[in-house]
Amino acid sequence: MITFVSAIIILIGGYFIYGKFVENVFGIDELRKTPALALEDGVDYVPMPWHKIFLIQFLNIAGLGPIYGAVAGALWGPAAFLWIVFGCLFAGAVHDYFSGVLSMRHEGTSVSEIVGIYLGETARNVMRVFSVVLLVLVGVVFVMGPAGLLSNMTNMNTTLWVGIIIAYYILATVLPVDKIIGKIYPIFGASLIIMAIGIGFGIISQGYTIPELSFSNMHPKSTPIFPFLFITIACGAISGFHATQSPLMARCVKTEKDARRIFYGSMVAEGIIALIWAAAAMAFFGGTGALAETLGNGGPGVVVNTISTSLLGTVGGALALLGVVACPITSGDTAFRSARLVIADSINLKQQSIANRFYIAIPLFIVGIALTMIDFNIIWRYFSWSNQTLAMIMLWAAAAYLSKENKMHWICSIPATFMTAVTTSYIMQAPEGFRINALISNSTGIIVAALFLFMFINKKSKSSKISKAA
Repeated sequence: MITFVSAIIILIGGYFIYGKFVENVFGIDELRKTPALALEDGVDYVPMPWHKIFLIQFLNIAGLGPIYGAVAGALWGPAAFLWIVFGCLFAGAVHDYFSGVLSMRHEGTSVSEIVGIYLGETARNVMRVFSVVLLVLVGVVFVMGPAGLLSNMTNMNTTLWVGIIIAYYILATVLPVDKIIGKIYPIFGASLIIMAIGIGFGIISQGYTIPELSFSNMHPKSTPIFPFLFITIACGAISGFHATQSPLMARCVKTEKDARRIFYGSMVAEGIIALIWAAAAMAFFGGTGALAETLGNGGPGVVVNTISTSLLGTVGGALALLGVVACPITSGDTAFRSARLVIADSINLKQQSIANRFYIAIPLFIVGIALTMIDFNIIWRYFSWSNQTLAMIMLWAAAAYLSKENKMHWICSIPATFMTAVTTSYIMQAPEGFRINALISNSTGIIVAALFLFMFINKKSKSSKISKAA
């Protein structure tokens, strides 16, 4: 209990202390006109109050990520608490903040364009493809999961539910951001927070034992903590998907002073959600062995439903239904919307015209529908690695920005280096990767990360010498 409560306190305190420090390093300009005001178009650039944007951003980046990922990550035991807290404060929230404010500084542009500005044209082109592929994968993942659950509950054909969800996605992708997303997302965002608070209160009030801090690996299959825990728990710690969502809301923020509470703050809120669900999964089943058995028999959806209905009764069941059905759908539609904007930015196609929006959206959904025919588990495995790789690239872009501005790049370059080691090590030894043994994979990951950092610092040094000579 002490570890869990302390983790919550550290996350909240970190928002006020480290979040403010990050904001000061960036250097906000309250008088600077934001894209929402300078480029208002009634479609994607729509000024909204910060509290509404916060809830939309929170729901966009969360969905089921901080629930399902945290439940799976709980298999490693309390080590998951450490990754959620420190990963969120020093990597994930920093990542989300810079993906938001850099987009605001560049007319609300997409993550691929931000990367191109600071890492070069080759990186831009790679990211254009990489981010669209990731977003379509997210959209497909969040079609198949809810469709399968709805099929089980209603006995209606899964394909029919896929069609219904896709139809909704098309509307959410092409309609102005304030018509659907701006109206219903704050409600779902608030519901997700209320659900987590109820679960946390239930675990504590009903006397479940939350394990205290331990550095031992409690995974039933002894799966190594590094790098697998850091890939399994993405949302709640750090997730590259968030970099694709922040520009959506960067086009709606009225002033830069709201950026910390919207981007850094929503990530901290997601970290708290992940902490609660990790603690609930560890405590409710009495050990990681029983948790693993439940996960094996029905996946994280069954775990969430079992915990919710047991702790909160009928209300819990309703909230669980909201969580496992509505939340992924609301992440999937913004994934497709983000993909539309990434492509529009890359080909410089203005989106005020609904015809232009459909011009991009229709091919995206054709690809998405085709991918629904592929095994869900295969798509999810590749999504997990792609997600963290995107986060790593965005952090390097943010570090390059800070270096260019002669500001403290370490707040981004250190987590970027760590995530380089994680993603490299993972793809070398994972089942969907090269399946090389852990010693070689981890050593290679560390070497590659150190090489990236050396190249970054060397480039910064050369740039500084050129500036002084000029």
